[in-house]
Amino acid sequence: MSTPPSDSPPSEAQIILTDNERSAVTNLLQYLENLTTTNFFSGEPLSALTTLSFSDKISLQQSAALAFAEATDQAAPQVGRDTLDPLLFLLSSNDTDVQRGASAALGNLAVNVKNKVLIVKLGGLEPLIRRMQSPNVDVQCNAVGCLTNLASHDENKTEIARSGALIPLVQLAHSEDIRVQRNAVGSLLNMTHTNENRQQLVNAGATPVLVNLLTSPDTDIQYYCTTALSNIAVDSSNRSEFLMTEPELVQRLVGLMDNPSLKIQRQAASALRNLASDEKYQIDIVEAGGLIPLLRLINSGDPEFILPAVACIRNLSINSQNESPLIGEGFLDVLSSILLMEENEEIQGHGVSTLRNLAASSQEKQVQVVQSGAIQKMKDLIMHVSPDIQSEMTACIAILARSEELKPRLLEMGICGVLIPLTRSSSTKIQVNSGGAIANLASKDSSIDDKRYTAFNDVWDEPDGGMNAYLHLFLTSPDPTLQSMAVSTMVQLLEYKDPELTRK
Repeated sequence: MSTPPSDSPPSEAQIILTDNERSAVTNLLQYLENLTTTNFFSGEPLSALTTLSFSDKISLQQSAALAFAEATDQAAPQVGRDTLDPLLFLLSSNDTDVQRGASAALGNLAVNVKNKVLIVKLGGLEPLIRRMQSPNVDVQCNAVGCLTNLASHDENKTEIARSGALIPLVQLAHSEDIRVQRNAVGSLLNMTHTNENRQQLVNAGATPVLVNLLTSPDTDIQYYCTTALSNIAVDSSNRSEFLMTEPELVQRLVGLMDNPSLKIQRQAASALRNLASDEKYQIDIVEAGGLIPLLRLINSGDPEFILPAVACIRNLSINSQNESPLIGEGFLDVLSSILLMEENEEIQGHGVSTLRNLAASSQEKQVQVVQSGAIQKMKDLIMHVSPDIQSEMTACIAILARSEELKPRLLEMGICGVLIPLTRSSSTKIQVNSGGAIANLASKDSSIDDKRYTAFNDVWDEPDGGMNAYLHLFLTSPDPTLQSMAVSTMVQLLEYKDPELTRK
């Protein structure tokens, strides 16, 4: 009696390979024996991989996916559609092993700049997002890692945001697997470089996750989160959102400035600098103990740490409530030293701006600014720095020149010797600041009898034509502001009733 035929499908072992498949398997085995010297992305090796990739036999797809992964581990050159099409087909497979190999290979190839763009153009985002939600952690990790690489290219960011990838990424940032978590946060970081993408991240619920992960034991995750939050804090609307929803943010960032990782310290200072653009955060950072670690970073001597720290201090100094804490912690001496950093104009500029802000305070604090030696340094440097720095320095001097107590000191310092040449600057702002400083120095309380006028006699003709040339220049200027300054200065000088000055 014959055995009836079975209704169940045959196993893969029973399926007979086609001639093309058999040839591809044979060739692939030979190519894998010479893995380090074989180019798998063109010619016969790619043809063999393509045949196996598009096979309807899962075992052959598994072999192709694994071979692609191993080949791309060795090299990740620019490839074309003929390589990416079979990989994207494999990525859409329902088999976990195929998914694992294909996602690993695609992530390796996504390191190449040209490949990043082509993968997205060929529709790679949709299967990657599906694989990000795989129950298999390895597949998740590879898919998110690939997306991280793709998100590092500006051309891809908008497409990624529109693809629906952000919410799964935020969810995977909660993963218990540190590799998945690290890749997910890395992707979120790469999406923080444009205003539009930052807003989309906030809407996707990324910020609470990033703030929470600031306490992660993983250094890379802490760094990614700190940097991402720093970027997000650039936008005023996001800072307002932080104020309402993230009460722990400032304290955690202040704590991270003492982190063993230097790059985390630097990014924490950068994040605080951006937050300090808002008045409430200016107070919160000081109250959270931020001044001491910021001072330590400035004293490090390393421009990479000095820049974000002094930029943060500059923002904090805008708030009058912070003047006493800043001076009390010894920042005046440090800021005075920063003025000498001529090789780094940005640092120098933040230092001068901070001094200018502190100079606009009480008489006592103005005296402390001068006593720190900062104004003497400005006088020595001002003719050798950029117009932007000159503008800040002359503004600071003009503010201090209002003080009756400081006017004699500034004149004895010979400050007019640098202000007069700067009245001829091509920058109207520098002209106004310099002329304003001279006018402030010339004015005096009528109850005070001093010999201050001798300082103006000494610079009547020199340097650069002296007071005489400055007054003539401003009086003949078409700018009414400059004319007014010159008239005011002349009236103030006449009030000294010095015969020589009056004659001149």
